[in-house]
Amino acid sequence: MMMFKLFPLVLVLLMTMTTAYAQNNPMAGLCQIRNASTRSISPENLTGEKGRGGMSTLEEGSAARAARELGQGWKVNPYVHIEPGTTFTLGKVDGSGVINHIWMTPVGDFRLMIFRFYWDDEAVPSVEVPVGDFFASGWGMGKEPRISSLAICVNPRSGFNSYWQMPFRKGFRITMENLGEKRATVYYQIDYSLEEVSADAPYFHAQFRRVNPLPEKEVYTIIDGIKGRGHYAGTYLSHGANSPGWWGEGEIKFFIDGDTKFPTICGTGEEDYFCGSYGYNEKQDGDTYSYESFSSLYTGFYHVAQEGVQRRFGQYRWHITDPVRFEKDMKVTIQSLGWQSEGRYLPLQDDLASVAYWYQDEPHNPFPDLPEARNLIIAE
Repeated sequence: MMMFKLFPLVLVLLMTMTTAYAQNNPMAGLCQIRNASTRSISPENLTGEKGRGGMSTLEEGSAARAARELGQGWKVNPYVHIEPGTTFTLGKVDGSGVINHIWMTPVGDFRLMIFRFYWDDEAVPSVEVPVGDFFASGWGMGKEPRISSLAICVNPRSGFNSYWQMPFRKGFRITMENLGEKRATVYYQIDYSLEEVSADAPYFHAQFRRVNPLPEKEVYTIIDGIKGRGHYAGTYLSHGANSPGWWGEGEIKFFIDGDTKFPTICGTGEEDYFCGSYGYNEKQDGDTYSYESFSSLYTGFYHVAQEGVQRRFGQYRWHITDPVRFEKDMKVTIQSLGWQSEGRYLPLQDDLASVAYWYQDEPHNPFPDLPEARNLIIAE
């Protein structure tokens, strides 16, 4: 009799374990047929419509000269140009679905190529980030790292990939603005599915900020003004050290749902938050510093080795398995700290730029204005 009484409990436990497995294993759904249609936008199919890829002619294609002996259907329009001071619509779709993957190779000044995403006919963007920083590659063209994570992959040389899931209910519009003085070129592909989106699915957001130099004894704000219900999903931080010595002692703080002076979550240091330790094994030989870079599914660090005005670093932390939940509001800050004599902390005046990634219900608070173009440019 005891066996029969335990059977329902065992069944519930097995079902719970199966559900948890499916939720945490990205491949668990591959063996299931879904009521969804796969579509893809690229310069060879700017609308993503079924059966309309590769239709550009030699009269209109960006690579018409290379394809002049082959004609329509032979890689006639693989990229787009964006003229200085103009905005190009990379993709616009009506309907309900999910963006599953974005691949991109931009050519130009990454900090002056502004990526914007609009969900469901909204007037202000839910994503507004320079293209390099969006893909955790904030130090510019030719200085791209190698990143092998779940959310972002950067492959040789500038193969930018995003796997953030981005649901939409009425449609989406993705644009890129060229704030530079030279023409920019973009190769790209936006892969999405047309399908029903659950009523409780939040929208993807990403916001960029930069301060250079950070004023003395001020704290850098990664994100502020998030209002609504959702969860924080990730941080990318590019850190330019404007002075010698170790630069990563500062604590990150998450102010959640009404926190004022003191946060609910307070980390123990910058490299600790990005899941490294002991200064990423920093070693100094005269004026030369070396570090150990790493890239993993959820965290990573890289050093941009160069001769110049700064030591430059990129760090990412994806809160995929540990999202930071909020019901009303969210603010995230980080200190910039080094060391001085007699074992004392030294507040630094470094170059800090960041991207905050999160999901929330709409509407969202409008973002603060981006820095002017002259304050986005990275000094060589």
